[in-house]
Amino acid sequence: MRVEQLGEGEPSIAIVGSIHGDEPCGRDGIEAVLADPPAVNQPVKFMVVNERALAAGERYTEIDLNRVFPGDPDSDVHEMRLAAELTAELQGCTVLSLHSTQSYDGMFALVDELSELARDICPKLSVDAIVRTKGNNEGRLFSVAPSAIEIECGYQGSPAAAANAEQVIREFLAALCVTDEPAPVRKQSLPVFQLGGPIPKAAAEEYETFVENFEPVAAGDPIAAADGETLYADEDFHPVLLSAEGYEDVYGYMGSHVGTLD
Repeated sequence: MRVEQLGEGEPSIAIVGSIHGDEPCGRDGIEAVLADPPAVNQPVKFMVVNERALAAGERYTEIDLNRVFPGDPDSDVHEMRLAAELTAELQGCTVLSLHSTQSYDGMFALVDELSELARDICPKLSVDAIVRTKGNNEGRLFSVAPSAIEIECGYQGSPAAAANAEQVIREFLAALCVTDEPAPVRKQSLPVFQLGGPIPKAAAEEYETFVENFEPVAAGDPIAAADGETLYADEDFHPVLLSAEGYEDVYGYMGSHVGTLD
C-alpha cells in the first residue's frame, strides 16, 4: 500500500483508491491530484491500496479485499493483511473511497447511513444518487469506517472514470473546506436508495441484462438472462450495481427508493 500526504501533521482526512486492482481510477485520480496539488489548510493522506492486484490487473490476488475487513495482520493471505493495515490507517479519519463499476457510467455515492457528514457532503459532489448500505456491510470498508463515503466513478478502466475520480477528490476536499477552492454548489435534490439483497446469477457462458440501474422494475419484468434462460423479478425494486459481468455469482443488488435528500 502506497501512502502519501499533503500538508503537515497527523491527517484526519483520507483518500482511498484502488481497493480493487481492476479499478485503477482511484490510483489515477490520486496521482492526478498529487501531480497538481491544491493548497491545503490541514493534512490529507492519500492511499493507493492494492498495488499487487493493480499490477496483475485483477480485482484481487487471493480474496476480495472489500469483503474481509477488519482483516488479520498475521494472516498468510495478502488481502487479509492489507485489510488490517488499511483499518489501522483509517482510524479517526473522514474517508473518501474511490471505486468503479461495469454497471453505470456516471457517479453515485454509497454510505453506511445518512449521517450528518453524508447529508452535508454528498449533495456537493457530482453524483447522481446516494445508496445507503446499512445492513449489508459485513466485511466491507464501512464495517471499520462507518463515516466513509464511497464513490463509484464510472466504468472500470475508462478515462472518464479516472477524470471523475480526480474531480470528486477535489470536490470532497473543497466541500470539507480543506482547500481554498470554492465549495461545490449544493444539489437541490438527490435520490436516496436502500441497498437490498443480491440478485443471483447462474453459471453460464453468456449473460444479458434488460434493466437500468436506479430505474424502477416491476414484479414480473425480465431482469437478465443466463445462456438465454430469463430471470424475472419476484417483486418491485430498483437495481443497484447491476451488470452482466460485474460479479461472478450475482448480477447486482435489489434496491428500494427511500426518499430524496433536499
